Amino acid sequence: MNLNILLQRGYSKEQADEVVNWVSDNQKHFDELLSVFLTHQDYRIVQRAAWPLSYAAINQPQLIKKHYKKIIKQLNAPGQPAAVRRNILRIFDQLPEIPEDYHGVLMDSCFQYIADPDETIAAQAYALGILEKLTKLYPEILFELKTIVEVRMPNAAPAFRSRAKKILKKKS
Repeated sequence: MNLNILLQRGYSKEQADEVVNWVSDNQKHFDELLSVFLTHQDYRIVQRAAWPLSYAAINQPQLIKKHYKKIIKQLNAPGQPAAVRRNILRIFDQLPEIPEDYHGVLMDSCFQYIADPDETIAAQAYALGILEKLTKLYPEILFELKTIVEVRMPNAAPAFRSRAKKILKKKS
């Protein structure tokens, strides 16, 4: 399969599934998809690679282990399309565990995303999920997280409110 040609064809669930099936548990295929995601000059191709990349990483978490640093660098790179942030955050939200070396940088990024009213709702919801997961390891962040959530709740979208309610129920 020629990944570049497939990603140029369009953007659909079927296409994303085809790429995820192609990757399967194959490290070489995953690395090729990640390379397109990280280096392609056309933002549309990057966006089209982001969705299947997130599902492939969630389905086969061992494939992304050696790439955490690159993925987080991409998350925090200026000028990224919303699809890049959303799908990277989805990966970390759905991973069984986040490597300790990346807790701090992810925590900082997630707090910025949930505090930014212009950030996409999906990115904020995934950021909340990541922060909720990290409160189990760092209970001291719960107060700050609850404070931001309470401020944002009145005008928040349903996806944000759903995740936020779970956080507000947590005991400090």
